[in-house]
Amino acid sequence: MATSPLTTHILDTSTGLPAEGVEVSLFRITDKEILTARTRSDKDGRCPRLLSHGQPILGTYKIRFEVEDFFAKNGSSCFYPYVEIVFNILDATQHYHVPLLISPFGYTTYRGS
Repeated sequence: MATSPLTTHILDTSTGLPAEGVEVSLFRITDKEILTARTRSDKDGRCPRLLSHGQPILGTYKIRFEVEDFFAKNGSSCFYPYVEIVFNILDATQHYHVPLLISPFGYTTYRGS
C-alpha cells in the first residue's frame, strides 16, 4: 500500500510514550472548514492515513487533536483541551508529516519527514 501524502504522530512527553486513542480530525480550509477525515491515533500514536491518494491535496488544512479526553482517560487534567495546527500543502509530490508532542501543560509541533 502506498503511503498517505499526510500523516501525524502524537507523543506524550510527560510519559515518553505514544499517545494512543487521541481523536484526530482533518479539515480542508477554503472559504469554510470542510471535515476531510476523522480517526484515532493507533497504539504507536500514529494516524497514517489522513489523506488518500487521489484526493485534492494542495491547499490549507487544519488538524485538530482532542487531547483533553486523552489526558482524562489517563488520570490527568490538562491546560489545553485541544490542539489545532493549521498548515499549507504547497507541493503534491511531497509527503507531509505533522508530529505533535504533548504534555498536560504544553505542546509543540514541526514539519517532520
